[in-house]
Amino acid sequence: MKVMLLNGSPHEKGCTYTALQEVAKELEAQGIETEIFHVGKEPVAGCRACGACARMGRCVINDRVNEFVEKMEKADGLVIGSPVYYAAASGQATAFLDRAFYCKGRTYAYKPGAAIVSCRRGGASAAFDQLNKYFTISNMPVVSSQYWNQVHGNTPEEVLQDGEGLQTMRTLGRNMAWLLKSIQAGREAGLPLPEKEARISTNFIR
Repeated sequence: MKVMLLNGSPHEKGCTYTALQEVAKELEAQGIETEIFHVGKEPVAGCRACGACARMGRCVINDRVNEFVEKMEKADGLVIGSPVYYAAASGQATAFLDRAFYCKGRTYAYKPGAAIVSCRRGGASAAFDQLNKYFTISNMPVVSSQYWNQVHGNTPEEVLQDGEGLQTMRTLGRNMAWLLKSIQAGREAGLPLPEKEARISTNFIR
């Protein structure tokens, strides 16, 4: 089993990475393979709503989003990490996720997802709520922890001093490992996935 961890910060080894590393270490200790995928420092284009991904099976903008989507199709779970900017996830993370989920969100169904946020002081819960919405529109079980998934600090060294935040990350890693193993056990026991209805779309303007 493998979990992808998306680092939505422009800083490859900053505070968000430090939090993701704590989750990854616990997953690895539970026998789950991990990979931290950095969105990078380059600007990430937002979704153009062109619909080309429905025909092509990939985003028409040929950047790291397509690389991530290919990895996610083979992965069993996802952890999204982002710094908090103005009580919201980073612009890079938001643009990246809009396209990654619009393009292939249906293939992530029933793969556990979790969001973590890193902030200096405030805005964590608003950003946390924002990121969780990617999972709840995609039939993905949301993995929780003992507190909202957040760490505090202005530098990686300060994050490492946030004992409660780091414990929250470790608990999250254990909970995700447990859910992944439970899903695998159910699959091996012949438990089918939930039956899907045909999609209904209701427009409010007629």
